[in-house]
Amino acid sequence: MAPQRKKKKMPKVCHECHKVVEGEVCMSCGSSNLTEDWAGYLIIIDPKHSAIAERMNIDMPGRYALKVR
Repeated sequence: MAPQRKKKKMPKVCHECHKVVEGEVCMSCGSSNLTEDWAGYLIIIDPKHSAIAERMNIDMPGRYALKVR
């Protein structure tokens, strides 16, 4: 009998600001509109010097999703 694999829990992402969220409410914008349907993982360390952060209107360091459905 093969060992059962545990299904990894997909982190939730805020629909409003695309931030990866640990709980049930986004700590950045306060929204509870979260989803597990997202793609692309982005880590912003220094948003003031990041072209991607500027394009996505991100002004706080953190983990973000590129595409939220």
